[in-house]
Amino acid sequence: MTMSGETGVERDGGTGVNGGTGVSGGEGVSGGTGTALTVEAVSVSFGGVRALSDVSFEVPPGQVCGVIGPNGAGKTTLFDVISGLRRPVSGSVSVAGRDTTAVPAVRRARGGLRRTFQRTQVFGRLTVADNVLAAMEWRGGGGGLLADLAGWPARRRLERERRRRVEEVLALCGLTELRDAYAASLPVGQRRLVELARALADDPALLLLDEPTSGLDADQTARLGEVVRSLDTTTLLVEHDMGFVMEVCDRLVVLDLGRVIAVGTPAEIRDDPAVRAAYLG
Repeated sequence: MTMSGETGVERDGGTGVNGGTGVSGGEGVSGGTGTALTVEAVSVSFGGVRALSDVSFEVPPGQVCGVIGPNGAGKTTLFDVISGLRRPVSGSVSVAGRDTTAVPAVRRARGGLRRTFQRTQVFGRLTVADNVLAAMEWRGGGGGLLADLAGWPARRRLERERRRRVEEVLALCGLTELRDAYAASLPVGQRRLVELARALADDPALLLLDEPTSGLDADQTARLGEVVRSLDTTTLLVEHDMGFVMEVCDRLVVLDLGRVIAVGTPAEIRDDPAVRAAYLG
């Protein structure tokens, strides 16, 4: 999933994740100062059920923030609000200091927000490499049909740069040997890594990962942790693997019954009596 807005959000023109070349350039959700993500007093209701109640927290630029809590705590609903799939009843979401609460999901994506979901969503009939390449296709082909037919240099340069970026991201995610495999043939753990590679291909400014270790074996989980920690990208993740969360995250937000009950470093959260009572046991 990919997102942007009519908010005039701009990227900082940096080199992208893991030293990328900024193929994705253009409007983005980064480039502001202060916090990368601000969620302020967000509430969501489903009929008479309050899924989120006055949820507020901030994520500084470049940090990895985990959102944890028991099932039904509102974690995925929170991701839906941040990514633009659901409008809150009240409250606001700001990215890089710009209010994106009313910005459509697709525009947020084109502005640099990327998200993976609990259920894997790969293009099964495409190869792994083409799944990653697809993440950059929305920007166009560098000249349109005439450029394609004529083989203009601009088109060829863009295509070489895209292919280079695909190989870079596949290597980062440990998928190089699977580049020509069809995504539908892969087990769920490898498909999750394909989704991660696809999310990273276009140099995201804000990355949302929903239960990224689900279906991964120990080696794949370790690889995922290395990848997430190597990024310059501000990352928000929902995860039930507490060992992974404590190892990878800089800070944690704990939800219970739709409310924030604690925000702090992994060590602070581990020692918080309210968190232990509600979730960690």
